[in-house]
Amino acid sequence: MARRSSSSSSSGAWRYLNPAYYLKRPKRLALLFFVFVAATFAFWDRQSLVSEYESEISQLKNEINQLHGQLRKAGIQLEENPAIGIPRKDLVEIDPINNERREKVKEAMLHAWNSYVKYAWGMDELQPQSKNGVNSFGGLGATLVDSLDTLYIMGLRDEFQKARDWVAESLSFDKDYDASVFETTIRVVGGLLSAYDMSGDKVFLEKAKDIADRLLPAWDTTSGIPYNSINLAHGRAHNFGWTNGDSILADSGTEQLEFIALSQRTGDPKYQLKAENVIRQLQKIYPSDGLLPIYINPQSGQASYSTITFGAMGDSFYEYLLKVWIQGNKTESVKHYRQMWETSMEGLISLTRQTTPSNYTYICEKSGGSLSHKMDELACFAPGMLALGASGYGPEKAKQIMNLAEELARTCYNFYQTTPTKLAGENYYFHAEQDMNVGTSWNILRPETVESLMYLWRLTGNKTYQDWGWDIFQAFEKNSRIASGYVGLRDVNSGEKDDKMQSFFLAETLKYLYLLFSPPSVVSFDEWVFNTEAHPLRIVPTHGSNGQSIETATPVVRPFGRKQGKQG
Repeated sequence: MARRSSSSSSSGAWRYLNPAYYLKRPKRLALLFFVFVAATFAFWDRQSLVSEYESEISQLKNEINQLHGQLRKAGIQLEENPAIGIPRKDLVEIDPINNERREKVKEAMLHAWNSYVKYAWGMDELQPQSKNGVNSFGGLGATLVDSLDTLYIMGLRDEFQKARDWVAESLSFDKDYDASVFETTIRVVGGLLSAYDMSGDKVFLEKAKDIADRLLPAWDTTSGIPYNSINLAHGRAHNFGWTNGDSILADSGTEQLEFIALSQRTGDPKYQLKAENVIRQLQKIYPSDGLLPIYINPQSGQASYSTITFGAMGDSFYEYLLKVWIQGNKTESVKHYRQMWETSMEGLISLTRQTTPSNYTYICEKSGGSLSHKMDELACFAPGMLALGASGYGPEKAKQIMNLAEELARTCYNFYQTTPTKLAGENYYFHAEQDMNVGTSWNILRPETVESLMYLWRLTGNKTYQDWGWDIFQAFEKNSRIASGYVGLRDVNSGEKDDKMQSFFLAETLKYLYLLFSPPSVVSFDEWVFNTEAHPLRIVPTHGSNGQSIETATPVVRPFGRKQGKQG
């Protein structure tokens, strides 16, 4: 076939640019118009998309910068340009193992909570085997109040709201019941204040003030050392008969965090003044080794001849000396708390011994001049306390204190590992060449060891503590979980079950386990201090040299399902 000449082909192409060509051909004109409109829309749509993408990228950069700041606050360093840099994998990475473990703990909390809701709603504690509730604390909804902040931290929104509504509509403290001042403070006052700090819902603050006002007459003694029991309806305070009229050290010295926080949040100093006066009275009789006996006369303010221990009835007094110093921003006004604590830690060191042949470090108890080679599982809070307080020392002493914390944690972990069920007994005895033997053999779902593991993991970064906590959680799942909740063991050797789901299992044990597998920015130590029932209280500024000035705290309202809680 003959080809057209190039000149003919060129002139044919130019005719498509001549408007007269399209005027004679209306169909082609319509097609050209359609192509023009389509191209115009495509261009503007692209510009719009580019603008949207740029806006989204800018927003993401801002969020990354905010997260970078939070990570820096938690002690984790990233590349210098967080908006475009990639985190160093050896310092920050999403850990699928921790994600999975945390979800397992969350599921355990749901199982415990749903069992309580089904069988014991509004009562103090669940009896899982009997499938009913029991009012161990006078009918104050102890498990419900104890669980509020755990539900919130885990992002269990519907469960938290249901519990909140019960507090608003059904929680009453007008009970003709002799309540433990200590237990009511740490569980109820602490639980309500923590829920307020996290959610900002004033119903919790109002209820906390109500119950605290009912407890206050317990401090009306000659010395200001409180009685340890009070009738909530009538205000009659007294001590337990089995103490021969004395007040208990831990019961009298473990209200400071909650009452200081309540004064901060209400602007009313009366709570703080009552609680801090106890410490001023104890300063007058504070021994050179910082070790107080567990019984104090509430009239004279003098210590009675009794046991010295970091276990039952002594433990949380020492814990609160450190934590009030932290709550008070480590300022001059709370310096005496730190000084008392450091003195007591020298006393603790004097009570430590090591076993043979395994070199387990343990804390003895003391009566008069003699030592008892016995340690409660309750004393396993001490490794976490020591780790938390180590940074307040100089470098050499801090290292010594942290080493002691790690040695004690190893002992506490082996309280669990040396029994057939892998759950710890209530206390242990130590004998030459025998390492350790279970004394009281029950396990009631206590939290102290996992509490210390959480502190040590956060403060050292050593993942061994996470693995140890996972071992303990698996032992609870294997031995304590039943279809209607969680139970303790009457005997950690035989595995025989009891019929009680302690409220602190939801408040403390499961919360500490959840935080053990969460980033340190979830309930950061920089912003929160935990009471002895694991209720986080927000740290707020205080002013004044006497430590009594009050700055009313505005709660931090945090959304459910915080992003930090979804990272590994």
